[in-house]
Amino acid sequence: MSFRCGIVGLPNVGKSTLFNAITSSQNAEAANYPFCTIDPNVGTVIVPDIRIDKLVELYIPKKIVPATIEFVDIAGLVKGASKGEGLGNQFLSHIREVEAIIHIVRCFDDDNIIHVEGKIDPKNDIEIIETELIIKDMDTIDKRLERTGKAMKTGDKKVKAEVDLLNSLKDHLAGSRLAKYFTNDISEEEKIIIRDLHLLTDKPILYVANVDDKNLNGNEYSDIVKSIAEKENAQFLILSVQIESEIAQLESKEEKKDFLREMGLENSGLDRLISKGYELLNLITFFTAGEKEVHAWTISKGHKAPQAAGEIHTDFEKGFIRAEIMKYGDLIELRSEHAVKEKGLLKIEGKDYVIEDGDIVHFRFNV
Repeated sequence: MSFRCGIVGLPNVGKSTLFNAITSSQNAEAANYPFCTIDPNVGTVIVPDIRIDKLVELYIPKKIVPATIEFVDIAGLVKGASKGEGLGNQFLSHIREVEAIIHIVRCFDDDNIIHVEGKIDPKNDIEIIETELIIKDMDTIDKRLERTGKAMKTGDKKVKAEVDLLNSLKDHLAGSRLAKYFTNDISEEEKIIIRDLHLLTDKPILYVANVDDKNLNGNEYSDIVKSIAEKENAQFLILSVQIESEIAQLESKEEKKDFLREMGLENSGLDRLISKGYELLNLITFFTAGEKEVHAWTISKGHKAPQAAGEIHTDFEKGFIRAEIMKYGDLIELRSEHAVKEKGLLKIEGKDYVIEDGDIVHFRFNV
């Protein structure tokens, strides 16, 4: 299953440079002018996870398949994007196709890099992007109301309830509030109606404050972004896109570690960003492991064993019998499957078992 995070922001805030660093490629042209990215660039990246390294040490497999996540570099939005400014409608449609949004906000001064609004103002920058997304969502609701309104003449109570719900949501958006805050107090049936709209402001958000190398722990600009993230109950991260770009160009892990040590950092911002993106999508990892292959599988939190089996192959889900579960911590401590079994720590679970992050699973099935 493909999970996508879309990277958004105003032009010249560091989106394409960050994308290049994340994917260790130069697929996205990074240039000092708006709209250098017209088509969305998509990069698949490995999710940093020390657990897969530990499992590889134990099994010494012929093949290793880590968990991955996709990042989409979406071109810079500007004021009026919802009305088509700066190819806005095209770019907004790309956002609709991702599951979560990473919003890059410029938090550094540099006279050599143009700011599309003429000044550094994180609050205003965020409001521009959110306003355009809200306006586009209101347009989506209007189109749905136009279709649903025609069915109102039948007197169907369900149709009326949907129209009332959509009008309430539209009023909510008109107050400059994101759609994701509307769903807290509505029924599950109503939530399904909202989800079917695929609204741009109904997606989880990670705000990334892009600082310079002198402010890796933050500055007055990033403090503003952090306060907005806290108010919106969104995730937040500080990093320097330029430094991450330099780290990404280093060839060996040792060089990268030395660079980070010199900068006083434990982990790269990219590793933290990728991990945050994984969390943002509410994902977990389970493993299948053996001499042939150690494989990390990505599923949504809350998936039951048959659904997880279906990620490997549809036949596994159709013919599911049981799941044999080892906990990662038990296996690493005891150093072998045999020892885990002897301790009675290998569990046999049925169709109602909810897979947990780090589970090492062997599925039994019959088709």
